[in-house]
Amino acid sequence: MKYTYLGRTGLQVSRLCLGTMNFGPRTTAADAHAIMDAAHDAGINFFDTANRYGTEPGETEEIIGDWFASGGGRRERTVIATKLYGEMDSWPNGGKLSALNIRRALDASLRRLQTDYIDLYQFHHVDRNTPWEEIWQGIEVAIQVGKILYAGSSNFAGWHIADAQAAAARRNLMGLVSEQSLYNLLVRDVELEVAPAAEHYGLGIIPWSPLQGGLLGGVIKKTETGVRRLEGRAAASLARHRDSIEAYERLAQDIGTEPGTLGLGWLLTRPAVTAPIIGPRTRDQLDSALPAVELDLTAEHLQRLDELFPGRQTAPEDYAW
Repeated sequence: MKYTYLGRTGLQVSRLCLGTMNFGPRTTAADAHAIMDAAHDAGINFFDTANRYGTEPGETEEIIGDWFASGGGRRERTVIATKLYGEMDSWPNGGKLSALNIRRALDASLRRLQTDYIDLYQFHHVDRNTPWEEIWQGIEVAIQVGKILYAGSSNFAGWHIADAQAAAARRNLMGLVSEQSLYNLLVRDVELEVAPAAEHYGLGIIPWSPLQGGLLGGVIKKTETGVRRLEGRAAASLARHRDSIEAYERLAQDIGTEPGTLGLGWLLTRPAVTAPIIGPRTRDQLDSALPAVELDLTAEHLQRLDELFPGRQTAPEDYAW
């Protein structure tokens, strides 16, 4: 495994991040524990979750917490990232980013995770009704008492990042150190403003859905061989991009790698990207993601990928002179 620093911090994390959203709804606790052990064996030390993940909110954090509690240095060897924002119950103040919910949600995540601190506490979405002065007040208290080490964002626009950093600077806080965004070869909108903002402010980008729901993971071959069945929006998206995806799968074959490895490997070449989130349901799916870290893409490979899946220029040059 290779490692890098998370944004401008001194925190070293693996170039792949283990996503845990399937733990509970699609992966049993026992299998999830085995996957996390295998991730450690492969050198992955960066795990991502959220307080809403699970068949019921909080289930996934509980699965991870039980794994931490089983000992063997599991907690000490893990950089754990979780998130808050979504409503955890129907009562007022059960979600979003008020100082009250930050306090309550953080304490609840700590209990479920069976730990006394969280390495990276992320805002799962921008809260348009809570001022940054209040949000940073809640985070500042949590940092001072040692319950979190770093703060990150998810699904923010570029100007949200700028707004957050300006408010943090007024309090002499470090502010955001990461941004978790939808980013892959098929969806490159973050290149307009989010990625430039992340580079400017020293945030590490943590791409989610790096294979666009499997469309970049060899979907054509899998559907033709009956391994996978596509319906609804996934089928419509494949129909819309079929020519590019067919060429992409041929390129992976020419390079001598799997399509999913190619998609992850491409992300690892992008500026400011720290670690794509892989969300395996099984041990085999975890193992299939690992070669991406060692994939060496040439300038010609990268140019061909840009031809198949055109990116965005930095704004405003993308749409103006």
